Amino acid sequence: MSRRWASGGPRSPLAGPPPPARAAESARPAEPPLAVTDRAAAFAAEWAPAAGRILLGVVFAWFGYHELLQPGQWTQYVPVISESSSLAIISVLVHGWVLLVLAAALIAGIAPRASAAVASVLMLEIVIALMATGLSDTALRDVGVLGLAVALTGAKHQRLVLRD
Repeated sequence: MSRRWASGGPRSPLAGPPPPARAAESARPAEPPLAVTDRAAAFAAEWAPAAGRILLGVVFAWFGYHELLQPGQWTQYVPVISESSSLAIISVLVHGWVLLVLAAALIAGIAPRASAAVASVLMLEIVIALMATGLSDTALRDVGVLGLAVALTGAKHQRLVLRD
């Protein structure tokens, strides 16, 4: 009975000496397991962009929903236009729809870097409009949200995305 396959190789690894590559692998010392802090850092590095993107999308969805539900409460943030005008209400409604569409794209992971870039531009517009009326807690909070959007624009590898 033949001890070889049709290709000419041995039937089992016990049939002959190990190939040179395997002998070299077994001679290497085993790498020590990662410390808990290293594993936590690796996990955070891997999942932080996805978490940031989804949470930014939740913030945009919340504000977009409320702008659509009660646009009259948001007209004070529309620069240059009178708060009581119908143009201010239309601007808030359009802004609310843009926020909702962008939120859906961020949460679903549809072109996450492009969505984050659009979110960055939108947040820059919001920060500039808020800073025009003076420095406030809201403006400083939105500077932080702008920073998150800019950071997500540069994140090349993300989990839970439909398209990079």
